[in-house]
Amino acid sequence: MTIEVQHIRKQFGQFTALDDVSLQFPDGQLTALLGPSGCGKTTLLRCIAGLEHPDSGSVLLDGQDASHRHVRERQVGFVFQHYALFKHMTVFENVAFGLRVKPRKERPSEAQIRDKVKKLLELVQLDWIADRYPPQLSGGQRQRIALARALAVEPRVLLLDEPFGALDAKVRKELRRWLRRLHDELHVTSIFVTHDQEEALEVADQVVVMNKGRIEQLGTPESVYNAPSSPFVYSFLGNVNLFHGRVHDGVLASGDALFDAPQLNGVSNADGIGYVRPHDLDVERYTPGQEGIVVKLRRAHAIGPLAQLDLEREDNAQLIEAVIPNERFARLGLKEGETLVVRPRRIEVFVDQGGGI
Repeated sequence: MTIEVQHIRKQFGQFTALDDVSLQFPDGQLTALLGPSGCGKTTLLRCIAGLEHPDSGSVLLDGQDASHRHVRERQVGFVFQHYALFKHMTVFENVAFGLRVKPRKERPSEAQIRDKVKKLLELVQLDWIADRYPPQLSGGQRQRIALARALAVEPRVLLLDEPFGALDAKVRKELRRWLRRLHDELHVTSIFVTHDQEEALEVADQVVVMNKGRIEQLGTPESVYNAPSSPFVYSFLGNVNLFHGRVHDGVLASGDALFDAPQLNGVSNADGIGYVRPHDLDVERYTPGQEGIVVKLRRAHAIGPLAQLDLEREDNAQLIEAVIPNERFARLGLKEGETLVVRPRRIEVFVDQGGGI
């Protein structure tokens, strides 16, 4: 099913949750709505489901306006963060629930229900706990049962609201991979809400980054991470170093350092900020006359495959974070207090619009 929202607006009192949002969700793809708390992502999901009604704008399902269609008529499966399973029902009865409450004309026979529930429990790899009750299950198991229950009614679209938010980091990572595999098997058009950038980048085909009720950027995980279109996206997706300075004729002057910014050639004497990811910094021992930013190594955290270096600029005492392979860190034999030089392999410069990011 293709889903499209056109010029959706939604306010709660004086708070604008959605501010003229228009989006298309491709058929059969998994789309992540990503952003900080209060950015409007859950409100958008609830408008698509029919659980919330926009003040203006429309929701199109396969090209048909569904704005006034009841939630039951939208053929949507919804999975919440806190499972919403019936504690007094077994796993089997929970998954069968949506089929049993269908109108009599649409309701499958008891034999068909049993067969379908069995297949769904096998799909989520939990057929062996069909007779247990939700309180007897782990958080990860409960979430998989919630997903099976949503799939039982054969939804044309699957909506997931922070589906793994209540789980610990290890279980969350396992379920992310599992959800991706499941989606590749079923190809149900799916939209999931998350504030976890790693989750969105790992699982989704398409990422929608939202901020203050608006869409900041839309694209593949690779494009939004590697080519952020705004300072907000740069800062929200992963760690980043900020180099404040002045932009003039395609150059950012920050302290004693100069950075090329050819896309800003026409800008004259404006406040600017350079954005550099920690892994995009080359690090070497300092020798007089070298080009780059002179820094002191304040702290090194070298556990695992990467070494994280906390560096302090000599010209303005700004702290910089650099990440280099641990093998290189060991080979250089760097010690805290040493003078080093860093050079960005890649920097994106934006003119500061005021108010920062």
